[in-house]
Amino acid sequence: MKPIRVIIMGAAGRDFHNFNCCFRDNAAYRVVAFTAAQIPYISKRRYPPTLSGTLYPRGIPIYPETELPELIQQQHVNQVIFAYSDISHVELMHTASRVLACGADFRLIGPSATMLKSRRPVVSVCAVRTGCGKSQVVRYLCDLLVDRGIKPVVVRHPMPYGDLARQEVERFAQNSDLERYKCTVEEREEFEHLLALGAVVYAGVDYQKILQQAEAETDLIIWDGGNNDLPFFLSDMEIVVADPLRPGHETTWYPGEVNLRRANLVVINKVNAADPAAISSVESSVRRVNPAATIIRTASVVSAQDEELIKGKRVLVVEDGPTVTHGSMPSGAGLAAALQYGAAEVVDPRPWVQGSLTEIFSRYPHIGPVLPAMGYRPEQVMELSATIAAVPCDLVLAATPIDLARLVKTTRRIVRIAYNITETTGTPLRDAFHSFLDSKLRLHDNK
Repeated sequence: MKPIRVIIMGAAGRDFHNFNCCFRDNAAYRVVAFTAAQIPYISKRRYPPTLSGTLYPRGIPIYPETELPELIQQQHVNQVIFAYSDISHVELMHTASRVLACGADFRLIGPSATMLKSRRPVVSVCAVRTGCGKSQVVRYLCDLLVDRGIKPVVVRHPMPYGDLARQEVERFAQNSDLERYKCTVEEREEFEHLLALGAVVYAGVDYQKILQQAEAETDLIIWDGGNNDLPFFLSDMEIVVADPLRPGHETTWYPGEVNLRRANLVVINKVNAADPAAISSVESSVRRVNPAATIIRTASVVSAQDEELIKGKRVLVVEDGPTVTHGSMPSGAGLAAALQYGAAEVVDPRPWVQGSLTEIFSRYPHIGPVLPAMGYRPEQVMELSATIAAVPCDLVLAATPIDLARLVKTTRRIVRIAYNITETTGTPLRDAFHSFLDSKLRLHDNK
């Protein structure tokens, strides 16, 4: 029989993992292409032969998703595998309709086929949308591990936006590793804050190899999910974060709803900033689709370095990029801090944005009077620096998790904004995590 001809639709992450798990060395299929969406500058590459296996001695080309209909026809494609996250149910079915209209099957691969089994206990932290506060929960768990004398080892959802062959397995233990792997701003946002806690972070492309290396240096793995994607590892405890600032999204975005239905524990974050009716709505949704899940409420508390400098000043707010782009949030912790600490004015950066950043505002018109911290390549970091320098303001409030002053060249004073979760009633999240540690690791505090 002729092999089934396949295109994998992705965004430099889940697509490669699905290939590695289901198609590499599988002669029943022929993957003729990947397509790329969501992330700039990741198409027009090849999935290299060192990763693609013996069936693909020349690797596999990666094309922009806009070319998908032509590729289906030209390559006589039988199946299209959808393999990225943070897409609304409506848009997902529009995508399926476009594929089906071209004559190919449209396929979603289930979790069992792509969740790798670890020899170590795994706790996964995922979300129903980008920007729910997942990173805050991961930091909270890392702090609990440190308190018990355990060095945190975190495996992060992939962000291989550069040389794929060199990014097969990445291990980050100190800030110099960020330079060694030539990390983008977006990668730094996910890694740097964990390194500051003393964690070791793994990421890359081949998650079977990554898992083996992580297992060798820890008794427990924390999976740090990206966007609202599913974990790549079979988890012993699945924690999923929901956002009452976007009520209804928990059951209308893919694969966030899948995460929600699988969760052992659902954290409803940002309850200090949300309307009580919205919080109740999200909690009702959780109870309806996953009545067995434990529900925990947390606040997302914003703080500022040198907060006294903000009052009465004209400020430029720089927010975490993914949260305010494909996360659909108009703003984040930076704007909240500007209001909380009495800034006189938040200067909208639009009249001064440079280069490719103008395209970001056109593509995501929902963005508020803030500047996303974009830096997928060095030229874009330079454009970010030029924009910050051009905006007439007294201060820059940087709510990205990275130390922005280390990357951008500006004479503007940069005040870092932090955001961390606190438990609002008792400590059910801490207690659940400690109970998990006791049952899985049989470790006890020395206190």
